[in-house]
Amino acid sequence: MIMDEDMEAGALGPYKDKPRVFPSMRNKPYSPLIFRILMAVDVRILLIVMLFAFGGLFYIGASTSPVIVFVFSICIISLLMSIYLAKWVLAKDEGPPEMAQISDAIRDGAEGFFRTQYGTISKMALLLAIVILSIYLFRDTTPQQESSGIGRTITAFITVAAFLLGALCSGIAGYVGMWVSVRANVRVSSAARRSAREALQVAVRAGGFSAMVVVGMAVIGIAILYALFYVLLGVDSPGSLKITELPLLLVGYGFGASFVALFAQLGGGIYTKAADVGADLVGKVEQGIPEDDPRNPAVIADLVGDNVGDCAARGADLFESIAAEIISAMILGGTMAQKCKIEDPSGFVLFPLVVHSFDLVVSTIGVLSIRGKRDSGAKGPVEDPMTILQKGYSVTIVLAVITFGVSTRWMLYTEQAPSAWLNFALCGMVGIITAYVFVWITKYYTDYKHGPVRTLALSSSTGHGTNIIAGVSLGLESTALPVLVISLSIISAFWLGQTSGLVDETGNATGGLFGTAVATMGMLSTAAYILTMDMFGPIADNAGGIVEMSQQPESVREITDVLDAVGNTTKATTKGFAIGSAALASFLLFSAYMDEVSTFAHEPFKQVDIAIPEVFIGGLLGSMLIFLFSAWACSAVGRTAQEVVTEVRRQFIERPGIMDYQEKPDYGRCVAIVASASLKEMIKPGVLAVVSPVAVGGHFLVLYFAPLSMGFGVCAFHGSCIFFLETYCFSESGIIFKLLGIYTGRPLLGAKVVAAMLMFATVSGILMALFLNTAGGAWDNAKKYIETGALGGKGSECHKAAVTGDTVGDPFKDTAGPSLHVLIKMLATITLVMAPVFL
Repeated sequence: MIMDEDMEAGALGPYKDKPRVFPSMRNKPYSPLIFRILMAVDVRILLIVMLFAFGGLFYIGASTSPVIVFVFSICIISLLMSIYLAKWVLAKDEGPPEMAQISDAIRDGAEGFFRTQYGTISKMALLLAIVILSIYLFRDTTPQQESSGIGRTITAFITVAAFLLGALCSGIAGYVGMWVSVRANVRVSSAARRSAREALQVAVRAGGFSAMVVVGMAVIGIAILYALFYVLLGVDSPGSLKITELPLLLVGYGFGASFVALFAQLGGGIYTKAADVGADLVGKVEQGIPEDDPRNPAVIADLVGDNVGDCAARGADLFESIAAEIISAMILGGTMAQKCKIEDPSGFVLFPLVVHSFDLVVSTIGVLSIRGKRDSGAKGPVEDPMTILQKGYSVTIVLAVITFGVSTRWMLYTEQAPSAWLNFALCGMVGIITAYVFVWITKYYTDYKHGPVRTLALSSSTGHGTNIIAGVSLGLESTALPVLVISLSIISAFWLGQTSGLVDETGNATGGLFGTAVATMGMLSTAAYILTMDMFGPIADNAGGIVEMSQQPESVREITDVLDAVGNTTKATTKGFAIGSAALASFLLFSAYMDEVSTFAHEPFKQVDIAIPEVFIGGLLGSMLIFLFSAWACSAVGRTAQEVVTEVRRQFIERPGIMDYQEKPDYGRCVAIVASASLKEMIKPGVLAVVSPVAVGGHFLVLYFAPLSMGFGVCAFHGSCIFFLETYCFSESGIIFKLLGIYTGRPLLGAKVVAAMLMFATVSGILMALFLNTAGGAWDNAKKYIETGALGGKGSECHKAAVTGDTVGDPFKDTAGPSLHVLIKMLATITLVMAPVFL
């Protein structure tokens, strides 16, 4: 790391009298190779290439379906709108030089870590692609694939290509989230010097840019794959693949997105929370200095972590959520249309793409509805930002209800059941209401305007222990209402779908599962606006840090504090939203997995009997996986934070002039510690998540995965013999379950054990994620509430106890909790991709 020579020599003079220069975290700014290539190309040539690309895209779309052309058009318009939002945000000034210098340090640190992290993830993805290719070259094919001439080789390369494209798009989504946040933070800080409303608008539009790109990429990526496969494989022509079977070829795309999102969430979460914990424990508690104080050596690492953990990782996370939901709904829609002998099943297959195309439209309107009118700014009372964001959300929901009704009438009307579209529209309403209620419940448990957080803050007045007890109990209690809402929504949507009038050849109602899928789409029909609110949080947090470090007037800090507190609430609500959607999406993927196993096994697979000992053991392993994964994620934060605490303490001891501004902290050292440790620590829980379902269900794949896990174990961490033993035990269990099923005449035993593992892991994971996210968010905002002046304010014993609670909650809400709902969907996706391996 290149540090300022005067700073290293300690010859700075009075700190406040010197220009506040913050060193770069890298030798030179970094931009991806593709960006450098595009910048070097002449603009006219670039425009010609883009016109040809768009022309080819629309030609393929027109050869597929008018619906695909509509989806392409909306996504391209959305891309243009995101470019407008980016230009609008970047046109804002960066404020005084000291703000820009701090922002540059954050930007360089974030981009440097992103480059290293995603370099590691890309190598792992390539190795996993080779594994998938090897397995698919030896797996069985379905009778439909054999009759259409699609053999193992074609299926293998299609799945691997989809996997790599999903991983690439997920990485781009993460980069977009980080790219905008590191440029918008300083502009929000500068806007806060003029007007609270302007600062809010800049943060929201910056988040809107990222949301439009992430959702648009998820939709257009699946649409392009669908159109390409449709044209290249001659779908629906005589002797070829049917349109209802095409969505199964897209599963690899969702798996690639899940794989990258999990490691991005783990690495980014470990980074941001280890830096945050280290900065708070030494800075706030031991030294008594404010949050984001420039004297704290870990403050730059903390601010960098907000971008790589909350922005980059969340972009990849939401991309994966939308991709998994779209693919699972397309599979179930195609299966139902095939069973019901619907003459034109394309509407049921393409319906999810249309819904999310309208999501881009209504969410853009919601973002633009937040205007930057002049208010009393830094000199008067600040308008509640949450009220403004809620108004924008209300606008988005109203428009989503209208467009969802239009979508169902357009895509789901069939002569076989003329009123079915209305039932499915009501399913969508169930999903939209579920999303709104989830947001409200999470807000109630995490916003300090409500009773639970204020009670938690009050518990801090009697000490650190009572704060922890109250926070844990609040988190446990917060699981009840969301579970009741999820249960009610699943039952309601299933019943509405079942009574839609769609029946199979034997007269049995078949619309129940698809009704649940439609409810999931309704829940995610405002995903772009939800992601906007989520990105708003870390951008506002960074803006507050820049204001504090550049020593702006207290009135400006008051504005950014309000935005930061609201950002904590919006981040918590979007995590609750993501957990709810993960629960519904996992239910859909589980149903698709059972259908896939039935297709390959040539026998019905509709039930999983947990009274069978082996199946019950599979369920226990699934629940254990959730707890073990959470433990490893939290302990990774703890170990990394210990290194940060040790380093920060060392600097305060060896550089006593830091506290009176005579010496400058070595920010780069803390950044280097956190970056190195987080990359090392993300491997262990991540590999566990990938290996477990396959190791439990089948033995063929273990031969390929064992060297992969061992290789990373040797390279990434010491003392890995325990990990090897655990992996070996998983492998032995897989061999025993599969062989036991073969020798006892139960060929589906391996598949049933994996199904039980997936069910139990989903249930346990949802509850654990709700507990971790809500408890962590509540602890954070209890601290914020005390910092407003309540219960003694900053520096009081009550505040110190609240800081302890916030420290405990940091790995809960930003590492283990968010990673769990990604893990749930990845388990469901990998079991669907590898279904034949378990037979």
